[in-house]
Amino acid sequence: MSSLLAFPGQGAQQPGMLHSLPEQAQVRACLREASDALGEDVLQLDSAEALGATRAVQLCLLIAGVACARLLPRPDYVAGLSIGAYPAAVIAGVLTFEDALRLVALRGELMQQAYPEGYGMTAIVGLSLATVEQLLAHVHSPQQPVYLANINAEQQVVIAGSHSAMAAVAQRAKALGAGLARRLAVSVPSHCELLAAPAARLAEAFAGVTLQAPRVRYLSGTRARPLQQIEQLRDDLAYNMCRVVDWRGVVENAYERGIRLHIELPPGSVLTPLAKKVLLDGTCVAFQGARLDTLKALMEEEGRRIQ
Repeated sequence: MSSLLAFPGQGAQQPGMLHSLPEQAQVRACLREASDALGEDVLQLDSAEALGATRAVQLCLLIAGVACARLLPRPDYVAGLSIGAYPAAVIAGVLTFEDALRLVALRGELMQQAYPEGYGMTAIVGLSLATVEQLLAHVHSPQQPVYLANINAEQQVVIAGSHSAMAAVAQRAKALGAGLARRLAVSVPSHCELLAAPAARLAEAFAGVTLQAPRVRYLSGTRARPLQQIEQLRDDLAYNMCRVVDWRGVVENAYERGIRLHIELPPGSVLTPLAKKVLLDGTCVAFQGARLDTLKALMEEEGRRIQ
């Protein structure tokens, strides 16, 4: 059996998330490293006001994930939802933390500039994927774009697009019995072709960055399988903003590979209940709210079982 560190995506952010990280020397060093690389005090990025900007949100998620993962033993696998792929790549040894910070800052800026207002993402719970896809086809138009963005679990998906289009889909979804159709705290239409142009620009920046083969197995959030080749990893990280996330597939693949310990890195616990639906005989826990010594013991125990 194996362990997986899972890193959440945009929407999981919380005001004060960097200030509430564990009081550990490694965490303080991580915050200093981030501030030096970006030329700014990153502790100014996690206020409620600052988190209104996509750039700040994505940087906070990267920093929090890396800082807390560095407190834990080495996992067998890593995976990240959307921006979560970047801290996953750092912990896997694919990207340096410094390069990841600069790329994520650019990523957030490009996404924010492309859609400063009028767009976002909406979660729909209680309908099949096929039903949601039918609703999207009915509502979508060039003037009112809306797309499938995330497949999070059975009967739990996320759509992305214009406010008006998402509202129309949400209204129809509720009429068909959806238990929830709720806007997410995401101000851009991620994981659809609306972000193809910003992704291409990010890919240009990636061309000048050195990547390494992963030292920890890296599960792609969009392909739902491990990636090892450098160019596959470069493509995955640069273009994941405009590709559908198959998180259900990620967790199912993880289970098939023997993963029975799933630890969700901060902030929050959005991914943990999704994992529990698949890892029925495993342990799924969120870093936030758990004791650090307990998490270390769980990972060490899992390591002994593999040996």
